[in-house]
Parts: sequence; C-alpha cells; structure tokens
Amino acid sequence: MNKNELMEYIQSNYGAVAEYPWAKFPSYIIYRHKNNSKWFAAILTISSKKLYESESDEMVDIINLKSPPELVGSLRLKKGVYPAYHMNKEHWITIKLDSGFPEDELKVLIDESYKLTAK
Repeated sequence: MNKNELMEYIQSNYGAVAEYPWAKFPSYIIYRHKNNSKWFAAILTISSKKLYESESDEMVDIINLKSPPELVGSLRLKKGVYPAYHMNKEHWITIKLDSGFPEDELKVLIDESYKLTAK
C-alpha cells in the first residue's frame, strides 16, 4: 500500500482529515479522531538511515501506529516493521510503506490504533 492509497483509506474509513502540523516538516501528516485531539496515525517521509542501518540516504514513507505493548515485539519481527520513529517504542510501531507488509494486516493495525487512541 503506498502513501496515497493509505491516505485515501484512512479518510474514507475513519472520516479523518489529513493535518500538516509542522511547518518545518510540510510532508508529515497526522490523523486525529474527529471528537478529540488524540491522533491515531502519522504518515512521514524520512531517511532510511533513521529506521535501519543503511548505506543509502533514501527517503522512505512510513506510518506510525499505536499497538498493544504485548504485540509490539512480535510485530517488529515482521518485514517492514520497525521500532517507532520518534514515538514511545513500547506502545507504537513504524511500518515502512511499499515494503511488502500485507495490506490487510496494515488495515487491521490502523483499526487497532484508532481504537487504542479513542477516549
């Protein structure tokens, strides 16, 4: 699932509007719940070096999602899943988009993040 497909999926399934809160990082997108300020997903474009040791400084699209702490460790064993970028690594994971991570599983994790961040 690429960035545009993911944005469309989130907007159509959760009614969330893309927000661009940081002037310094205009491509960083967050999605919040309609009735509160908690956000459940962040889509960012970062250097691959920030996710894993890499010789290249390739820019990659990622999504940060909240996950139950008891699942974080096993999720990180999967291809395309990393410790959360710039978030609490006990409660959040990062998934590299276009990494081959299964689309259906990504959708389940988005739903889980949405539920975990609801009031």
